[in-house]
Parts: sequence; C-alpha cells; structure tokens
Amino acid sequence: MTEEKRQGGRSGLIGELSAEFAGTMVLILFGCGVVAQVVAAGALTEPPGALGDHDSIAWAWGLGVTLGVYVAARLSGAHINPAVTVSLAAFKGFPWSKVLPYTLAQTLGAFVAALLVRWNYTEVLAAADPKHTFKTQFVFSTLPGNGGLPVSEWGALRDQIIGTAILVLLIFAVTDLLNSPPGANLGPFIIGLIVVAIGMAWGADAGYAINPARDFGPRLASFLTGYDTAWRDQYGNLYFWVPIVGPLIGGLVGAALYKLLISRFLPVAGQQEVGRTPAPES
Repeated sequence: MTEEKRQGGRSGLIGELSAEFAGTMVLILFGCGVVAQVVAAGALTEPPGALGDHDSIAWAWGLGVTLGVYVAARLSGAHINPAVTVSLAAFKGFPWSKVLPYTLAQTLGAFVAALLVRWNYTEVLAAADPKHTFKTQFVFSTLPGNGGLPVSEWGALRDQIIGTAILVLLIFAVTDLLNSPPGANLGPFIIGLIVVAIGMAWGADAGYAINPARDFGPRLASFLTGYDTAWRDQYGNLYFWVPIVGPLIGGLVGAALYKLLISRFLPVAGQQEVGRTPAPES
C-alpha cells in the first residue's frame, strides 16, 4: 500500500485545498498587483501610462492564471475559479462534495493575496486616493463599466455570463483528451492566453471578473481595510452579487455548449479516423 493510500482521503483533500488556495493566491497577486501599479501608482507618475495600460493588465492577469495553474495542477487540477469547479461537477463528474471546500479555498487564497497587495501598496493607494473611493476600489474588485462607462448592473451581469461561458467552453476544449489538447505541458499557458483574450475583447463592461473567488475575496479584503463602499457600485446599488452569480451561470452555459456542440461528437478513446491528428492515449 502506498503512503498516499495509507494517509487516506482526508489528507488527499487537504492537499487539493492547499493547492487551490496557493494557485488562486498566485493569480490574485499578479492580477490585483498589476491593477494597483497601473491605476494607483500610474496616477502619481508622469507621463500618464508610464507604468502600464489596459494591455499590461490583461497580460498580467493571463500570466497570473498560467502561473497559478502550474502551481496547483498536479494536486487539484487547478480550477482556481468556483465557476470552473461547479461546471466540472455538473458536466465532468467532479464530486459535488468537493465543490464547497474548493470554493472556500479559492476565495481564501484570493482574500489573502488581496491583503498582501493592499499592504504592499498602502502608501501609493493613500496618495492616489486618500478617501479610498471607487477610484482605487477597482484595484481589488470589479465595477460595471469599470466605473466609468454607462453600464448598469444588469448589463454587467449579462457580460459576466457571456465572458465566463467563453472561458469555460475554451477550458473544456483545451483540457479534453479526446479533442486536440496542447502538448508539452502547455495547457496552462494556453488557458492564460484565453484570459488575456477575454480581457482584451470583453473587459469593458464589467472588468472581466469571470471568477467569483477573484472578485469576492479581494472585495472583502478591501472592505476590511478601509473601502466602505466595496459592496456597491458607482451608482450606489448593491453589486457584489453580480461577479458571483454571473460567472456561475456563465460557466454552466459554456460547459453545456461544449457538450452540445463538440464533446458528444468526439470519437471514443482508441478510435482514430484516417487523416486525423492522433489523439492522446486515454
């Protein structure tokens, strides 16, 4: 009997949760960190944009996903997103009993990472926004229209459903061994590029949270450290629920679309059509 089997399932789950915590923490360290640098520190420098722009934000978020997945993949599968976890449970047989523990570990990882960003950028945030308003709240959590465009919470909800549906559909595609997944352990890199692309194409209406833990964990951290309006948007409406509900719905939509349009037509393991790219071994 192996050491892993002797230790039992509980220690296995602890390892998985530890990986989800660490992977999500890495994601947020880079994600919230780059927004703090561009939005807060950038407001204090000349010329404007000297420390980055929207593209650097999109790239850092994508690279944060890539690095977080590399950290966690072996132990937990590196969901690092409750919307992905729920979608895997609904469509791929992931145990429902693990959904809540995974979600809590992901949210805690995001919360701790946001506290580190908040602490590290204390002086910069205070100088750029002494009253800790929506001007720098955006460093930690999302707002409709990124706080400036005329988008309501319902428009942002629509955006989060669509954006997360795209994310999960593509994640299912690049991780499906019966499809044509990336080789040479490049899956995490490709998933990071998916997030970069979503940020560049779908980032205007709601800041592409597309991840309940990514938004709620940092939102809670900012609230506990001086951002009194963290739960509301710039219109005064309760908004924190949008980046939670939207991604959970969107993830299920994306997974369902992948099953409807692609996976049910894929050959079973072992079959190989003449002229097709060889499929990985099952």
